[in-house]
Amino acid sequence: MVHQTLYIAIPAMDEKDYLFQTLDCIVNQQCSCPIRVFVCVNQPEAWWDDDEKIFICENNQKTIVWLQNYKNLSIEIIDCSSKGKGWKNKKNGVGQARKELTNKILSVASDNDIFISMDADTLFGKDYFQSIVENFHTHPSAVGIAVPYYHKKNDSEVENKAMLRYELYLRNYNLHLLRIGSPHAYTALGSAICCTVKACRAVGGFDSQTSGEDFYFLQKLVKYGNIIRYNNSKVYPATRFSSRVPFGTGPAMYNGSQGDWDSYPIFHYSGFDSIEHVYKQIERLFYEDFESDFLDFLQIVFSGENSWQPLRKNYKTLSSFTKAFHTKADGLRIFQFLRQHQRKLQKTDEQCLLENMQRTYPEKYINFFLEKDLFSFQKSSVEQLDSLRNFFMERETIYQKLYDETIYR
Repeated sequence: MVHQTLYIAIPAMDEKDYLFQTLDCIVNQQCSCPIRVFVCVNQPEAWWDDDEKIFICENNQKTIVWLQNYKNLSIEIIDCSSKGKGWKNKKNGVGQARKELTNKILSVASDNDIFISMDADTLFGKDYFQSIVENFHTHPSAVGIAVPYYHKKNDSEVENKAMLRYELYLRNYNLHLLRIGSPHAYTALGSAICCTVKACRAVGGFDSQTSGEDFYFLQKLVKYGNIIRYNNSKVYPATRFSSRVPFGTGPAMYNGSQGDWDSYPIFHYSGFDSIEHVYKQIERLFYEDFESDFLDFLQIVFSGENSWQPLRKNYKTLSSFTKAFHTKADGLRIFQFLRQHQRKLQKTDEQCLLENMQRTYPEKYINFFLEKDLFSFQKSSVEQLDSLRNFFMERETIYQKLYDETIYR
């Protein structure tokens, strides 16, 4: 077996009360490989002069001291928090922190090592790291893993309901992409991404977006090679409100608790069916143009140019053309199309969920929605939403395993 080191990358901002639990999970790992942990403690430099933000700077300083004295693990600290060392440009969020971590790790790691992206409030079992190692050994051609996740409930009904609503958004989206066989079927969580160092280096690591850096990183990995969708061990991100980033789990939960889910709709199955319609006719597109909602949208996005004739000219085989098509019609374009399609439908999230269940899981529909007029994200109990979340997770697991078996058989 090839010698490998696991490089763990953890951004931390105002995380002193959570980080120790994540580090304890690392300490307790039963893994055959050496482990090196890097933590980037960070915040904008300007916050030192902001009365409303200086408490975060002070929390970060306590975090650094605490990390320096942490006895159970050797930790390499990247200080982007102390006075004079904070972010000084507009790209001053978690994406910049992940980029700093990536750059540091790539400067010392070998291509055959493994890069594990994590958050400072994420928990996982003792077998997590070993499961990653074994997954890569089982699938040696894979460049990365989109690790399965599961938000655990806490003692707050408000936070739990917001978390479950957000997870239903994520899982509904991924389930339909898996259903239609999209290569862009993955859930992008910064706490649930692993890749080979070789792949990380090849795609240029994380970009420094203020937020959404995990999505764009996974998209680059998918364009570079195949990623694994299923892993035996999950990660358990924290369930809590947060405003540290413009979008993502924390702000989605907070905005949702205030009644604003506009950025996280329950996408209707018909939008995915429109994409699937094109997927099934890529061989036809290889030879000729044809009209479809998804292709028409892509033409507009690409400034009205004939996007497919250049691909036909440059990619002479159907397999190379298909890969080029999916590179062009990538995860971002899929998401943009679905957003536009959703706006045209003018259906509520409840209507979309009910119709999705009727269309995709009719045998289970009656179990969850005896009287559809009674279902409401706002009025449903935590137990009802949790039961639905768990059903989605179980279906997602089945699809993920099937997807991996198809790609790597």
